[in-house]
Amino acid sequence: MAVLRTLVVDDEELARERLKVLLEAFRDIEVIGEASDGEEAIERIVDLRPDLVFLDIQMPGCSGIEVAASLPAGSPVIVFCTAYDQYAIEAFEVSAVDYLLKPVSRARLSKAVERVRGTRESDRGIEQAVRSVTPARFLGKRGNRYRVIPRKSVLYFCSEGGLTQLWTHERYYWMEPALTELENRLADAGFYRISRQALVNLGGVEEIIPLIGGPGQVKLTNGKVLDVSRRRMKALLEELGKE
Repeated sequence: MAVLRTLVVDDEELARERLKVLLEAFRDIEVIGEASDGEEAIERIVDLRPDLVFLDIQMPGCSGIEVAASLPAGSPVIVFCTAYDQYAIEAFEVSAVDYLLKPVSRARLSKAVERVRGTRESDRGIEQAVRSVTPARFLGKRGNRYRVIPRKSVLYFCSEGGLTQLWTHERYYWMEPALTELENRLADAGFYRISRQALVNLGGVEEIIPLIGGPGQVKLTNGKVLDVSRRRMKALLEELGKE
């Protein structure tokens, strides 16, 4: 039986301790860490790479929904634990496997663990069980801190030295997802791949600059100028014409 490396996230210490005690009854659950707020949860998920996260929703810093929505592909299975039932629709929109209301009973927790096991053993696996919807937020790193960035604040993504940068109007953050993954996930969200190196928010394009031979450039609202490949120039103009 494969062990599920598990992270417990809740801003209340007593709630974390109670859940950890309940999880001791499951031989295939190993609690490898805990977090008390949204930002710490992001850091622990990135550092520990758990298979499963029991995630509170209302927390300081950023909510559990924001944490889940910002995680890249290859992220853990999410089970939300909350005292409020009004977040259920949002929880399943970010592909949570289950949604537990506090106080969590042993019987209800057992059902959630069974669902997680089924997800792990299915053809999709853990990696494909999450992030099937267009992300509303992204996880970026700057220095040793992580930040949840709303999609509307993103000006463009670019590839830099084999890594991905997310640019807002003022600064950049490092990200894990590759441009191809982001392009696929943002296909219907107003973003367009202008070259192998860049994916732009069409709402941030201020000017199009055609160049001799067919390629071009875009000037963004922060003054940044990016190259547009020849084969993408015509399609970019068509996309902007739809706006």
